[in-house]
Amino acid sequence: MQQSKKKIVVAVTGASGSIYAKVLLDKLQKLGNQIEAVGVIMSDNAKDVWKHELGNSDYEQLPFKVYSKSDFYAPFASGSAKYDSMIICPCSMGTLARIASGISNDLTTRAADVMLKERRRLILISRDTPLSLVHINNMKTVTEAGGIICPASPSFYSRPADFEALAATVVDRAIDLCGLEQDSYRWGEK
Repeated sequence: MQQSKKKIVVAVTGASGSIYAKVLLDKLQKLGNQIEAVGVIMSDNAKDVWKHELGNSDYEQLPFKVYSKSDFYAPFASGSAKYDSMIICPCSMGTLARIASGISNDLTTRAADVMLKERRRLILISRDTPLSLVHINNMKTVTEAGGIICPASPSFYSRPADFEALAATVVDRAIDLCGLEQDSYRWGEK
């Protein structure tokens, strides 16, 4: 039986951790045979942090449709477009707070609100430490609403050889949560 192709939203905020977004977007490109559409939103801060951390502006060459943060005509601004999953990678604590409070003041928070109200996958790759009680309570609120907090806490048992492989230990979990099939390290498997 043929698995239906997925429609995925990726939002990149200005939190540190652009390597996670880069690895995620690269992997989604390679999984294109399972994907109908990928819509990307990048905040202005995300672009600045990407340039600072990765030393390039490769996000300008993405093979996916990139939407303005204020484009409320983007298909995933409505539940009728039937996007399956949204990954916010990395997710700033400010974005988390707005989602937890139901504030849809840009396309990222509107799309997240749509995912929650439609009971679809919302995956937040949070990248901040230490966490305040406000952050923890916001994570609790989003989790209770149906979102998934997937902290950018890399694992080491696969013995990652470089930064991209290390970032992939987090990104692969998010890709699994979207229901995409991929080859990645699995504990206890050869």
